[in-house]
This record gives sequence, C-alpha cells and structure tokens, in this order.
Amino acid sequence: MKRFVAIAGVTLLALTAQAHAEGDAAAGEKVFKKCKACHDVGDEAKNKVGPQLNGIVGRAAGAVEGFKYSKALLEKAEEGLTWNEEELEGFLTKPKQYLPKTKMAFAGLRKEADRANIIAYLKQFQ
Repeated sequence: MKRFVAIAGVTLLALTAQAHAEGDAAAGEKVFKKCKACHDVGDEAKNKVGPQLNGIVGRAAGAVEGFKYSKALLEKAEEGLTWNEEELEGFLTKPKQYLPKTKMAFAGLRKEADRANIIAYLKQFQ
C-alpha cells in the first residue's frame, strides 16, 4: 500500500510499514549470505551451527528435528512462540536483546529493508 504525503507543496511517496515489510526476495538472497555460515535453506538444507530454515515463516519455534536449541528458545517455544514475520523482524533486529541467552551469536541486521528482504527470501522455502 502506498500513500502520498504533501509537505510544503511537495508531494512525497511514503510507504506504509506493511508495504515496506513485503521485502524483495532477490535482495534478501544477498543478505542471507551473512547467515550461510550457520544456517542452510533449500532442497538439500541441513542443520549446521544453527537450524535449517526451510519453512521458518509460520513455524513453531524450536521445531526443527535434530537441532539442539538453547534453553531460552525452548522456553519461548513452550510459551507458544511462532516465527511469523513480526517475530522474525524482532529477532533479526537484535537476537540477544529479543531472546537473552540465545545461542545465536549474530549481532543482528540494522537496516529494516534488510530484515524485510531476508524474510521475503525465506518465505520462498515454505
């Protein structure tokens, strides 16, 4: 959804959060290179240091068979955490702040566009 905003006689195109959150899967594939050392995705995806991420969007947390999750993540899973777009956005921003004591050592993605793009990329592997 796009909206136009007039400021001092100039019309600017403003994207709503929903439109921005749609992301660009091709751009997300490039961002995912930061994740590849620990995560895998695709037909032959396997668990690495982190779990494989096929089907992550909409999946219950802690649900990848054969992966040993942190106690903190398993507790959130018991509380009903599901990796929807909103939860992934929060986690990918700053994993250690979102989920203290997580095993994920990655500092996070500062740019909102990078997070939206990587989520769009991951949605392809449902």
